[in-house]
Amino acid sequence: MSSSIPLRVTLLDTWEEHDLELPSETLITEVKRVALARSRIRRSPTEYEVKYNGARMIEDQRTLADAGVAPNSALIVLSTRRRPAK
Repeated sequence: MSSSIPLRVTLLDTWEEHDLELPSETLITEVKRVALARSRIRRSPTEYEVKYNGARMIEDQRTLADAGVAPNSALIVLSTRRRPAK
């Protein structure tokens, strides 16, 4: 049985912050999918990456527990395609 981890996930496209409580065995790709769905973003989750403590998270079937995500952590979901600054 896995424990739940409270998280704050910010979607950089909209700057929306979502408070989530997910099982520690949740895949990182699922965290990304949930954040995009809550912000009503219809682009494919494969076009986004997740960052934790400033570093890109490896998603290949890794869970929050595998990545060592601590309770009350802040994650950022951002587009893998960088936009030029104006």
